[in-house]
Amino acid sequence: MLKTLFTATVAAIVMMGLTAMGTEAAVKSQTVTYKIGNKKFTGYLAYDDAKSGNRPGIIVVHEWWGHDAYARKRADMLAALGYTALALDMYGSGKLAKHPKDAKNFMMAATKSADIMKKRFLAAYDILKKHSTVDSTKMAAIGYCFGGNVAVNMALAGVKLDAAVAFHSTLTRWIKDTPKDLKTKIRVFNGADDPFLKKSNVDAFDAVMKASGADYKHIYYPGVVHSFTNPAATEKGKNLKLPLAYDAKADKDSWRQTLDLFRRVFK
Repeated sequence: MLKTLFTATVAAIVMMGLTAMGTEAAVKSQTVTYKIGNKKFTGYLAYDDAKSGNRPGIIVVHEWWGHDAYARKRADMLAALGYTALALDMYGSGKLAKHPKDAKNFMMAATKSADIMKKRFLAAYDILKKHSTVDSTKMAAIGYCFGGNVAVNMALAGVKLDAAVAFHSTLTRWIKDTPKDLKTKIRVFNGADDPFLKKSNVDAFDAVMKASGADYKHIYYPGVVHSFTNPAATEKGKNLKLPLAYDAKADKDSWRQTLDLFRRVFK
């Protein structure tokens, strides 16, 4: 049974300048706690408190390390652009890995079955969909690394999403069914030199996209490796001896294309 608890404490209010109407815009953020069974999860909700009317809701799915400041930053960025964003928690409150071994264990538990993964996603999705600022007919998901896999798998699972965007995703599929006439627009952005991206995964995913008739594009960035959107990736890669590196050009272009996609699907 899903129990949802919104914390009353506002985590942060970030002033974003003036809107075209001359009103001071404020990105309001708050911690959101919820339960699936007896397990507690902690997400992060952000929206522009000065914006009137309902707006699209966008789920942000974290990297395989867990729910962290980077996922929250992306939620804030989306909120500043007029969306309501929820950076969900796929692992459980407090589960943030510092070592790949721990990250792998957290990920394996979250994806032990397609049902577990879907329940954890939908718990946050339903919270966002019901938020007072959200137009529940306009929903999307973005994700990074493991989170990108989750975003596109949820589209394959039939979750109502106008768009699903995956950044430096390995395109691992936990949802094995091939949907017919997939309405979700799918975008995948990867480094062409990402050693974690297996050709077999790409070929299998491409085949599913073709069979489903989806509006799908897979964009590669030459010379770019894993985790290219995260400014902290380069240092983390050096410390852990992993092929992780930030690439400002790829980050900027993939974000631009994502926002262009949102403008089209939410018009």
